[in-house]
Amino acid sequence: MKKILYIALLFLVALTGCNKILDKDSVRVVGEKNMWNKLEDARAGIMGVYALTRAALSDNNGHWIYGDVRTGEFVSPNRLDLKAVTSNQLNASYPTVDALSDWTRFYAVINAANIFMERIGEVKAVDRRYTENNMIVDVAQARLLRAFAYFYMVRIWGDVPFITSSHDGKFENKPREPQAKILVWVEQELQKAAADLPFIYSGNDEQQPGAYYGESDGRWSGALATKNSAYAILAHVAAWQGNYDDVATYAKFVEDNYGKSRINFQSTTDLTNSNGFFYNKNSSQMFGFNSDWGHIDGSVTGHIEELTLAQPVVTKNVPDIYMPKDTIIKIFDQPNDQRFSLDTLGQPRTESYFVNFNGKYPIFNKIKVIQGGTNDPNFRYFTSALIFTRLEDVVLLRAEALAVLGDNNGALVEVAQVLGRRGVNAIYANGEIIDLVFQERRRELMGEGHRWYDLIRYNKIKQNNPRFMQLINSQGIYWPISRKLISQNNQLTQNPYWK
Repeated sequence: MKKILYIALLFLVALTGCNKILDKDSVRVVGEKNMWNKLEDARAGIMGVYALTRAALSDNNGHWIYGDVRTGEFVSPNRLDLKAVTSNQLNASYPTVDALSDWTRFYAVINAANIFMERIGEVKAVDRRYTENNMIVDVAQARLLRAFAYFYMVRIWGDVPFITSSHDGKFENKPREPQAKILVWVEQELQKAAADLPFIYSGNDEQQPGAYYGESDGRWSGALATKNSAYAILAHVAAWQGNYDDVATYAKFVEDNYGKSRINFQSTTDLTNSNGFFYNKNSSQMFGFNSDWGHIDGSVTGHIEELTLAQPVVTKNVPDIYMPKDTIIKIFDQPNDQRFSLDTLGQPRTESYFVNFNGKYPIFNKIKVIQGGTNDPNFRYFTSALIFTRLEDVVLLRAEALAVLGDNNGALVEVAQVLGRRGVNAIYANGEIIDLVFQERRRELMGEGHRWYDLIRYNKIKQNNPRFMQLINSQGIYWPISRKLISQNNQLTQNPYWK
């Protein structure tokens, strides 16, 4: 782990936004001459790209603030910066809001991937242990992580600068380029990565036979991107573009092949246990970034638990965010829903997603991995995995696609795959099937960073909410670009809504 973090720092050049990108020399920890000499450097290099990606998503709890807090469904009792986010005051001067307006950390991922892809051939040339197959699989992972970083940024800022080579850490200032152009490239890159990625590592997969870096499949299961990961991300990219024929195709590939990666559906118990789905790493984490307690990998920040947990789960008086009772009841309106439901007297029948429902602050309890899965409230050291996508998410994406394409029966079959596993055997559809699909996405994926982007797609489909459509058409769905970045790069322009 120390070696990986060391290499991650090596890659983290001075990418303060695009000021040549930025008019600054590389500040790598060690010279490049000490790198790219042996197989161990290759392993450290690709793991460094994963580490930087995890850091980019979790910094300032960005993944959850971008995806869950901005909707306003979670409320902050006392944090003014989070209240600014929920009220869409994203140009307010708070350190967290300012930090989340800065895309530098994502360009660190992109630069690391660029360097890896440019230099990895040097390892192949000097270390016979590093095989051609090993290099192909590593490059595919770097390609996927770079494409994913661009997709993630496009959803946050819209148009962004487009850089596909390292230029030795010295880049010219670049303007923002159209997101439509970047997304076409992202899709092509993910397709290339998918062609070379295995379904499983160290599991005698035809794309990657033998022991990957000399370790068993247990070491890599759930930790690395697979062919299914690539197709799942492709489904998300196509959905963001509104290309629902492609969404259905990509999602169907995952549905047909998830078993090859030892992925499976999650029971409600596994989804909500402190030592269940979000604990450490496991093969069903289709694409995510784990914190392995066994490797003392965790932190007090950068996990959703920091925002959501308080008494009685941990010794914290007030959560940073909570969901009001009225919102919970409105969302969880299906009888016998194992995630949360009320009995005929209005009392919680199940509390898998929430505890302390009758207290002042209902506590979002779905993700609560404390240390090694303990229930001791005295520790606030978290080790939950950050999951971008899982099987239930992909199934519901296919349901979304089928509903848009007019196959309502097919969409219902997909939704039933998820609802049935949550104890809901009869589907109550009030309105159009597409409404049911997004209602179920809201329930199933709560707290996993999807809701804001789901709302954007839903409103683009329905086009019956004038206020939200005005936000879409004025580009108010995006974040403002950091004032610091604009001051460093005179070719950058602010998103129109935030001028």
